[in-house]
Amino acid sequence: MNQSPIETALNRAMIRWSLTKSTPIAETPRSWIFRVEQNGRNFAVLKILKPRVAVEEGRGAKLMSWYGGDGAATIFDIHGDTIFMEWLDGGTLGDAARNGHDDEASIAICTVVANLHRPRTDAAPDGLLSVRERFDALFTTDIRIWPHTARDLYARASGIAYKLFDKPTAAIPLHGDLHHDNILSSDRGWLAIDPKGLLGDPTYDVANVFLNPFGATELSANPRRINALADIFSARLGFDRKRVLGFAAAHSGLSACWNLADSLPITHELALLPLLLSAYDQA
Repeated sequence: MNQSPIETALNRAMIRWSLTKSTPIAETPRSWIFRVEQNGRNFAVLKILKPRVAVEEGRGAKLMSWYGGDGAATIFDIHGDTIFMEWLDGGTLGDAARNGHDDEASIAICTVVANLHRPRTDAAPDGLLSVRERFDALFTTDIRIWPHTARDLYARASGIAYKLFDKPTAAIPLHGDLHHDNILSSDRGWLAIDPKGLLGDPTYDVANVFLNPFGATELSANPRRINALADIFSARLGFDRKRVLGFAAAHSGLSACWNLADSLPITHELALLPLLLSAYDQA
């Protein structure tokens, strides 16, 4: 019987890395994920990328490999579109924040960011996407797809983004999609997964935190929480507070553009963006 492409990729991976058992964990829009075993003792993850996102996800996997397990899950090997990596079975920082431990989660995020941004002796992987390119959707979106009453918010978010890129800072490799539910607990501490593989201003790596954790609009759309995040990122990571808030507002606008392009609601972004803009103006 002919095998499907995913079955073929899985079987080849099982042989290549001498794996003895595989259990499907999830199928996402971007990949198939399996928990695998080696001789019934050691657990790991196989992530088989879907063709349409293989370039983007592969870029992130190469960056994750470059991290060498410092602040991120360890990549054991990459072969084509298949990633063989460390199994993390703990909860996410999203779980912690949604269950009343948002302050502790914010401190943990600072630790993860500091580890990810730590200078490394090896050269960064080739092909990282610039943060400026990441923002193309914000700069090229037709404003008419935005709700009429929110177009001023779009204009302000894009204007702040232009201003940020007009005054660039030193560029470093960035996770690019760091948020509470992309940080998992392990016996080595909190570790990041699923980077996008960007290159740019280190401040951008905390922008998405303001929109998260997922499903907690009441928590994130709180002016006190917004200012508290800006304060902790400034104090613990040495980031310029106004740039932090600027990137948070610009990223909120970018996120809305992505959702509008996919015909998804932007209720969450519209709840956050006026508050982020206000905090930016007051910084």
